[in-house]
Amino acid sequence: MSLPRLLQLVSPALPVGGYTYSRGLETAVERGWVTDEAQTRAWIAGLLEHSVATLDGPLVVRLHRALAGGDMATARRWARLADATRETSELQAESRQTGRALVRLLVDLELADPPPAPIREAHVAAFALASVALGLDADTALRGFLWTWLEGTVAAAIKLVPLGQTAGQRILLQLGPELERAAERAATLPDEALGALAPGLALASALHETQHTRLFRS
Repeated sequence: MSLPRLLQLVSPALPVGGYTYSRGLETAVERGWVTDEAQTRAWIAGLLEHSVATLDGPLVVRLHRALAGGDMATARRWARLADATRETSELQAESRQTGRALVRLLVDLELADPPPAPIREAHVAAFALASVALGLDADTALRGFLWTWLEGTVAAAIKLVPLGQTAGQRILLQLGPELERAAERAATLPDEALGALAPGLALASALHETQHTRLFRS
């Protein structure tokens, strides 16, 4: 594994626009569901356990294995599932836009050839493609994906709740063990168990589409 390549992939400086999305958190704050550090930690931990660890994380693993093995048919199937499981138009747009941006970057850097539409229009698929192109194994890719999701969500919370920088770092420290448990679960989840159970996220995202004042795109 190349540590610099992993750090480059998970860096907030990666030009895919991830910082413009809050994944429903903006509405959760607007509606008073999340108002302080403890509620922020609970919101993020809940999404990690009931959504990311049971859907997007396992999809990253499956997509990585398919792409690394040259099985494009299987990769397309998982990418289509990823797109179909976005519960709102904003969540789908986020996945497609960040996926396209990451694939465009890979092509511009001459790290990958343009993949078929299902791969370039699902963020988890594009992330798996980038991991394979950078020589990262599936377990490393999974943990990198979980970390970049966690860090991005905490960064949004710092602006929205708002939280201080120290509070944000405290949340990252406290959720470290949960992130590792999420990685272990995502790596071993059987196909028939894939799915998310986060109705609060779906509701917040749907409400965000018509929210009057918005800083984020989701």
